[in-house]
Amino acid sequence: MPMGFVSADRIRSLFTEAMSQMYRAEVPQYGTLLELVSEVNAEVLAANAELRGRLTRAGELERIDVERHGAIRLGAAGELHMIRRLFAVMGMQPVGYYDLSVAGVPVHSTCFRPIDDAALSINPFRVFTSLLRLELIEDDALRAEAAEILAQRQIYTQRAIELIERHEQAGGLIEAEAVEFVAEALETFRWHGEATVSAETYKRLHDAHRLIADVVSFKGPHINHLTPRTLDIDAVQRRMPERGITPKAVIEGPPRRECDILLRQTSFKALEETIAFAGANGAANGTHTARFGEIEQRGVALTAKGRALYDRLLASVRGEVQVGASGAKAGDYGTELSEQFQELPDSWDELRAQGLAFFHYSATPEGIAAAVRGALPADAEELIAKGYLRFDPIVYEDFLPVSAAGIFQSNLGTDQQQNYATRSNRDAFEAALGATITEELDLYAERQARSLDMAIDLLGLAGLELRAVA
Repeated sequence: MPMGFVSADRIRSLFTEAMSQMYRAEVPQYGTLLELVSEVNAEVLAANAELRGRLTRAGELERIDVERHGAIRLGAAGELHMIRRLFAVMGMQPVGYYDLSVAGVPVHSTCFRPIDDAALSINPFRVFTSLLRLELIEDDALRAEAAEILAQRQIYTQRAIELIERHEQAGGLIEAEAVEFVAEALETFRWHGEATVSAETYKRLHDAHRLIADVVSFKGPHINHLTPRTLDIDAVQRRMPERGITPKAVIEGPPRRECDILLRQTSFKALEETIAFAGANGAANGTHTARFGEIEQRGVALTAKGRALYDRLLASVRGEVQVGASGAKAGDYGTELSEQFQELPDSWDELRAQGLAFFHYSATPEGIAAAVRGALPADAEELIAKGYLRFDPIVYEDFLPVSAAGIFQSNLGTDQQQNYATRSNRDAFEAALGATITEELDLYAERQARSLDMAIDLLGLAGLELRAVA
């Protein structure tokens, strides 16, 4: 880095650790959850040598216990615009547009994360960032009042803004500035137990939607969860009650499989926390429910074809079985999920052959040795069959809107599943963001193509194509 600037990866790692320490202090159950996930991961790796080898080749093993994502909810376009600039200091860019109104949550979102392979290998931290959609508040007066409340707050410290501007103008931050930036940025994500609204205003916002009250009623967007990555989410779900943690009724996403796909998520119920309301005669006490603990299990990224199949199967399951507010029919839902998803191949070979998932290709030592001898077959599929060309699943680094909404609903007080019509407004979101959102599928396709080109070149077979990825 020029002029003694530290890397964005370094700043992101500093921020990740600081955020974890802060959240662990604020939400003690989160520390218990981390311990449980670490135990389960160690057990899985000890029992599954194939998985350990695959994670090692992918550069995943060393960072498996690093928190993988957090989530925040913003209230105004200006807040979203500034958060993009803040995350840019950490090498995080907006990837993917998510319309959560499809499941009755009045927000739309993006994921800020690193996008190149090297940065992901160093620290894959991402933040699922939602913007409240005031236009979905049906009460005109309440909508106007919420907008006025949000317009009066400043969620970033002045020093944080100065350091963001310093980074943009100078091209980086030195170590001391980076440390200061992390401390200042953390203030945006810190919990504040004092509401900026009266108890009466809070109730009206809450009655419109619990999430609206959460976004509008406080001086900042407080991180509402951090998420460690587990290698067996079903085991964590089973064991959470043993640690005094109550999990949500169903695991969101696809069913348990031999070949994990996309993303599975669960969480523990949100905390009921004491808050002080603003009042004419001082402060009145009440409670607020928003912050929780989440766990994720990540699988292979699916192609557009694979994703279309996933979406169709999930929609059919949700059409057949609806989980009730108290978790009723959760067992029926799991059974139906497993049955319906039998249509999606549970084999790496078939997922690749049918063009349903993305893979990272690499030349094997045996393949390189055969190339030296001039003994390589001319057919790419035969290269794979003979073990000269390996393919490993590319881990899905992004999110699923229905799953995210399910987590939101559960931790705003209900496990009930809801289905609504899509009401996306990507143009408005990108206008507020001040940038174009990167398409996640493009990133996976580019990574797959790049790995294949490198592997084929290493084998001295430039120009050779694979039928499944052509």
